[in-house]
Amino acid sequence: MAKAYDHLFKLLLIGDSGVGKTCLIIRFAEDNFNNTYISTIDSPTPIHVWMVPKALTSLKPPGIDFKIRTVNIEGKKIKLQVWDTAGQERFKTITTAYYRGAMGIILVYDITDEKSFENIQNWMKSIKEHASAGVERLLLGNKCDMEAKRRVQKEQADKLAQEHGIRFFETSAKSSVNVAEAFSSLARDILLKSGSRRRGNDNKPPSTDLKPCDKNTKCSLS
Repeated sequence: MAKAYDHLFKLLLIGDSGVGKTCLIIRFAEDNFNNTYISTIDSPTPIHVWMVPKALTSLKPPGIDFKIRTVNIEGKKIKLQVWDTAGQERFKTITTAYYRGAMGIILVYDITDEKSFENIQNWMKSIKEHASAGVERLLLGNKCDMEAKRRVQKEQADKLAQEHGIRFFETSAKSSVNVAEAFSSLARDILLKSGSRRRGNDNKPPSTDLKPCDKNTKCSLS
């Protein structure tokens, strides 16, 4: 029987409560959007889980779930296990256990909420403290469909991303702008980095051009 996938990558979304982490995951995994989603940790029932490894079942706290989607990257079938975490500060001690084993971490802020952007520096520190050394990171400015309410300029985020040597996208879970591109980009970086390690070369892959945030732009994966 042929193997269903070539690689399994665990991805983690972190960021303040309300920035749209759950909506991004739903958009990526199911190509669906529902603006009635409430804060993950406050949900009376957990988000639908496709597959929960038995070893994690007893450890999984309420409010933290994941979804799975298999994508094609560089001719390889990559199964992405994307974990959603509660953004509330009081639950940070719970979510730190989920940094371990993550191969990619997506930091999410809301372009209409300046505080959520300022707190990205705190989330960066949390990654440094709890994640594996060399974990791939990605910065997302979500809700770019709400341009009229923008409080964080793209240039600010570009500068922050350059300071940390990571990629940056502005996304909209509502209109699907750059969502697929963002997840695909992170998966590609992880794949190429793991290949470089096997060859004894740990150079970071070159940056790719990012699509502008435009309500008419649709993103898809191969």
